[in-house]
Amino acid sequence: MRSSGRKSVSKQSTRMVRWTLYVLGSLPALWTYHLALGDRLGADPLKVLEHTLGVWSLRFLVIGLAIRPLHVLGGPNLVAYRRAVGLLAFAYAALHVLVYAWLDQGLDLAAIIRDILKRPYITIGLLAFLILVPLAVTSNAAMLRALGGKAWGALHRWVYVAAILAVLHFIMLRKTWSPEPLLYAALFLVLLLWRVWKHWIGKPRRRVARSQRTGEEADATARSIARLR
Repeated sequence: MRSSGRKSVSKQSTRMVRWTLYVLGSLPALWTYHLALGDRLGADPLKVLEHTLGVWSLRFLVIGLAIRPLHVLGGPNLVAYRRAVGLLAFAYAALHVLVYAWLDQGLDLAAIIRDILKRPYITIGLLAFLILVPLAVTSNAAMLRALGGKAWGALHRWVYVAAILAVLHFIMLRKTWSPEPLLYAALFLVLLLWRVWKHWIGKPRRRVARSQRTGEEADATARSIARLR
C-alpha cells in the first residue's frame, strides 16, 4: 500500500511539473504577442515575431535532445519531462509556420507554394516542420504501445534530421555566418555526435559487458552444480 501510495504521489508531482513546464514554456510566445499587439516589436514586427517563435523552437529542441546526455554525464534525471519539452518545440514551430502562412502570406496558398519553390530556406524549414508533425502526434504512451518500442524509437530519431534542417533554415535565412545560428549548429552537432557515439561505440561496449556478466553467471552456475555432485 505504501509503495503504491508513493507511486501515486510521484505521478502527481511529475504531472504538476510537466504542466508547470507548459505554462512557463508558453510565456515567451505570450509576451512576444503582447509586444506585437502593442506595436513594440520595432520597424518590422512581423519579422521579429517569426524570428522569436522560430528561435524558441530551436531552444526547446536543444533542451529536449540534451536531457538524456546530461543525465548520463551525472546531471538530474529529467527524462520524464522530455516529451513536454519536445511538444513545446513543436508548438513554437507550428506558431512560426502559422505566422508566416497567415500574417505574412494571408493564407494565400498559391503565394505560399510559389514562395516554397522559390526560396530554398523556406523549403528546408517546411521539411523540418513536417518531420516534427508525426513526432508530436506519436508523442504519447498509446502510440508508443501501438508502434512498439523499436519502431517508435526509430521514428523519433528523426528529430535529429529536423534539428539539422531547422538550423540550416536559420543560417540560410540570415544569409550571413552570424554567431546565433552557428551556436545552435554547434550544439546540435555535439548532441548528434553523442548520439552516434552512443549507438555505434557505446552499444558494443554494453554487449561486451553483458557477455562478460553472462559468462561469469554461467561459471558460477557450473561451480554450484559441481558442488552438488
